[in-house]
Amino acid sequence: MESYHVCRIAIAPLRKEPSDRSEITSQLLFGDRAKVLEKTEKWCYVQSQHDQYEGWMDYKQLEKISSQQYADDQGFVYRSPLQLDNTLIGENGTKYYLSPGSRLPYYDDGFCFLGEKKYEVTFKPFVPELATFGSKVEETAKFFENTPYLWGGRTLFGIDCSGFVQMVYSLNGIQLRRDASQQAEQGELVDFLAAAKLGDLAFFDNDEGKIIHVGLMLGNDKIIHSAGMVRIDPIDNQGIYNAELGKYTHQLRIIKRFV
Repeated sequence: MESYHVCRIAIAPLRKEPSDRSEITSQLLFGDRAKVLEKTEKWCYVQSQHDQYEGWMDYKQLEKISSQQYADDQGFVYRSPLQLDNTLIGENGTKYYLSPGSRLPYYDDGFCFLGEKKYEVTFKPFVPELATFGSKVEETAKFFENTPYLWGGRTLFGIDCSGFVQMVYSLNGIQLRRDASQQAEQGELVDFLAAAKLGDLAFFDNDEGKIIHVGLMLGNDKIIHSAGMVRIDPIDNQGIYNAELGKYTHQLRIIKRFV
């Protein structure tokens, strides 16, 4: 039987298999909702509410909530901002250090709530707004510059290419799916690279034609993306050119517009 939960730690790994040795395919952040589809003694197989991504995680990292709370999107609109010091204080006085973009359930007057548990919010939260996407998306993306690449990562401590654009968009009021191949199915096609503008997403394929990489356009000749680390590189019709390596590293497939 399905049950409903919310992530109660700063960063929780979602794994491919129910084992601490299994690869991390994504992460839940504090305040992310998840539906438990299957459970063993330690592990549970969950589906995240925000992007319907599925994986295994340690059950102890979740707090149970009601189905009504799980479905209440308005209760989860406040987020932690683009800054390093996003500290929560639990009822027992211990601290939680949140990554930017973490959700603050039922935030009100300096406090948020996970189920019955109350947390003091020591920073000023915000609500992402699509209306300011054009003016804020570049600043948001560049905040993550030099963040190390991490397969499955969604935070300043490590982020993958699709996790990077998903988080940048989420902080600006748009929910993308999790993997680059899934994101490439969203949005409207931009016919030519020359027509690309700030905030568009460029997708790249391998020799078999499979989408394997994504980045965020900073105009029609520069891209910010996570490859080794979050970095800015030139892009042309052939793909991304890495000046350090002196070669093209990703071949351009399509460009999509979401705003």
